Amino acid sequence: MADQSSPETRAPGAPREVPGGPESPDSANTAPRDGISRRRLLGTAGATGLVLGAAGAAAGYAAAPSSAATPLTSLGSEEVMFHGKHQPGITTPTQACGHLVAFDLTAGAGRKEAAALLRRWSDTARRLMAGEPAGTRDTDVARDAGPSSLTVTFGFGHSFFGRTGLEKQRPVALDPLPGFSSDHLDKNRSNGDLWVQIGADDALVAFHALRAIQRDAGSAARVRWQMNGFNRSPGATARPLTTRNLMGQVDGTRNPKPDEPDFDERIFVPGQPGQAGQTGQTRQTGQLGNTEQAWMANGSYAVVRRIRMLLDDWEQLSAKAQEDVIGRRKSDGAPLSGGTEATEMDLEKTDRNGNLVVPINAHARITRPDQNGGAAMVRRPFSYHDGFDADGVPDAGLLFVCWQADPLRGFVPVQRKLDRGDALSPFIRHEASGLFAVPGGAAEGEYVGQRLLEG
Repeated sequence: MADQSSPETRAPGAPREVPGGPESPDSANTAPRDGISRRRLLGTAGATGLVLGAAGAAAGYAAAPSSAATPLTSLGSEEVMFHGKHQPGITTPTQACGHLVAFDLTAGAGRKEAAALLRRWSDTARRLMAGEPAGTRDTDVARDAGPSSLTVTFGFGHSFFGRTGLEKQRPVALDPLPGFSSDHLDKNRSNGDLWVQIGADDALVAFHALRAIQRDAGSAARVRWQMNGFNRSPGATARPLTTRNLMGQVDGTRNPKPDEPDFDERIFVPGQPGQAGQTGQTRQTGQLGNTEQAWMANGSYAVVRRIRMLLDDWEQLSAKAQEDVIGRRKSDGAPLSGGTEATEMDLEKTDRNGNLVVPINAHARITRPDQNGGAAMVRRPFSYHDGFDADGVPDAGLLFVCWQADPLRGFVPVQRKLDRGDALSPFIRHEASGLFAVPGGAAEGEYVGQRLLEG
C-alpha cells in the first residue's frame, strides 16, 4: 500500500494549481470551463512509493496535500478536463469514490465496433466530466450534483489486440505480468479486453458515470468484472492529511510528484517515437521494431491488483508490531528512524542494542526506489469492503492501481523484491490482477484510442 496523498483543492470556480499552470499542455487536465453547466450551477451547494502502507505491491509516490482544507460546499463544482495531453485520472488527485470495470468485446465485435464504442465512451465521459447530462437517455441519477472531480479513464488489455486484428500494434510493455508468490488470482476477475477507471468525490456522480458507460457498451462489449472502492472524502479532516488504508496506516507518503524533473520519464510513454527516458522505452524487438508504439505517446501503463487484507490477523498485532511491519509510525506516517512524514528514512540507524530501527524486512524499506534500481510508480488506489466470506472473515482491502511508463521497470521489480521477504506479505493476498495500456489524452474532436483504431 503505500504513500499517497490527499486531493488538492480550490475555491469554487477557481482553477486548480497544476504543473505548468492552467494553460499548460502538461497540466493534470484540471481547469475551469467557460460557462456554467446545469449540474455545476446546481451543485455548488453540494457536499462533498510506496509507503508504507500495507497493500504491498509497488513503490510509488503521490501528490502532496494542499495548504488549506477543502470546504465541503466546494466539492460539487470541482471539474477535471477530459481533453488534454494525458488522460484524466492518472495525476488527478485521488477521489473519494471509485469504480474499476473491465469489458470483453462480444462475439463478432472487432476493430470497427471497438472504434465506435470508444467514440461513444469518450463523448459520454466528456459530457459527464463537464457536469452535463450523458445524453438523451440520461438516468438523472446525478441531476442535482456538479462535476464533483469526476474522471473517466480508458485502457486496453493484452487480449484486445488479438480480438481486433491489431496484434502488430500491441506494445511489448503489455506482455503478461510474471507470477508472484503472493498471487491467488481469480481469472474471472482479472485482465479483460477493455478497462475503465471512474473516480469522483460524490458516490452518485461516480455511479451515474458507471451506468452510462455500461449502457454505452451496448452489444459491442459485456462486463467481465467490476470492483468498487472508496477513499477519505476531501474536507473530512480538520487539515489536509495523507489518506489511511484499512489497516490504519498512512498510505501514499512517497508518491512521485508531477513537479519532479524525471516524473514524466518514469510515468508516461515518451511523446516522440524513439525518445527514450530513464524507463528505457526504446527497445529492440522483432515484433514491434525499435520504439514504443507511436499511438501510446503520452500514455501510461496501469497495473491493477485486488489485494485482500487479512484484517483479523493484522488487528491481533500490537501497534508497535504493526509499525515494525511497515517501517513507519502509525500515528503520523513518519519513518521509525525519526522526523516527520516527509523526513527521509535512515536505513542505517540502530537502537541502543545495535538493532536496525527500521527492520530489514519492513515494507517501507523494501519498496524504496533506491532499493529497487530507481523503480517508481504513481499509486492511486481505492480501499474496498465487499462484506464477509462464509467464515465471517471480512472481504476488504485495496484496489491497487499504479501507473508507470514501463511495468517491467516499475511494478515488476518491486513486487519481485517483496516476494523475497516483505514483512507485510503474511497479512495480504493478491486475488485479481490486470495490466492495461492507457493511451495519451484525446485532443479536441478526437476520442481516446483513435490513433490506434484508425491509424
